[in-house]
Amino acid sequence: MENLRTEMSGVTLGCDNGNHGDLEKEFTWKKPLELFSEKKVVKMCAPMVRYSKLPFRLLVRKYDCDVAFTPMIISDSFIQSQKARDSDFTTCQRDRPLIVQFAASKPKDFADAAEVVSPYADGVDLNCGCPQRWAMADGYGACLINKPELMCDIVKEARARVPQEEFTVSVKIRIHKNIRDTVDLCQKVERAGASFISVHGRTKDERCQPVHYDAIRTIKESVNIPVVANGDIKSMDDVLDVCDKTGVDGVMSARGMLSNPAMYAGHKETPLQCVREWVDLGLSLGAPFSNFHHHLMYMLEQNLCRAERRYFNSLTSMSSVLDFLNTNYSVS
Repeated sequence: MENLRTEMSGVTLGCDNGNHGDLEKEFTWKKPLELFSEKKVVKMCAPMVRYSKLPFRLLVRKYDCDVAFTPMIISDSFIQSQKARDSDFTTCQRDRPLIVQFAASKPKDFADAAEVVSPYADGVDLNCGCPQRWAMADGYGACLINKPELMCDIVKEARARVPQEEFTVSVKIRIHKNIRDTVDLCQKVERAGASFISVHGRTKDERCQPVHYDAIRTIKESVNIPVVANGDIKSMDDVLDVCDKTGVDGVMSARGMLSNPAMYAGHKETPLQCVREWVDLGLSLGAPFSNFHHHLMYMLEQNLCRAERRYFNSLTSMSSVLDFLNTNYSVS
């Protein structure tokens, strides 16, 4: 590990050290546990494959998002491959507080990854909620909720490797059909040293079914560490409603933030200024075209008629997207 730590400078990590105006001015931030102790509800941007990358994290931070997560990173690939590290983990000075989410099936892989990113982040999170078949087939994601001993071993080893209490080691789970099994799991993970637990209130087999907020409340009442609710949170009205139903310490949104990155600031739909800021961030930080375009598809969906959406979604170049925005929204 010592050689790997030496190798992982800010540049090799993919940390963006370029000059991006106010992005690089010195600033202070509060760690996740500080936020939990001070705020009634901590507002989080969920880990999203392909989407919750650096430019988008910087965007949502402008609109009252308290904590942002990276996309899920496969821990063993991250440790073994310099190319994977450069590709998967990019950050900058103002990208805080930041939690890096890893998929892991071995305690050492997760602990190694936690140690590597610890100088550049405020915590790591173990993905125990991804329901995709490929992930579970490889021993990652939601299959771990049926392996509580392994989950606890993963948390313990990471906590031992990065012992600073302010550096969080958390888990993100889905629920069991029998809530007693989930409560037992969460209590074990708490004893293993988890800093907080994020709960997507559906089972691994549920997709569009209603979120089981009653299960999240039961979990919250059964542990002494912060609990974060996830699932169908798309506005500040939803935030207040979910907190009232569950008593949680924080909320986490994915799809809601894709459609409206300014939702935590109380905006009902994406404001034009947010679109402008996304264009500035995407261009200045070199967001790949597909990522840049897809975010705009989500943000503009409610403002475009069906024909306009079809046309905008069919665009295939940066210049054509920018021309569309300039013509229709005076965004240049």
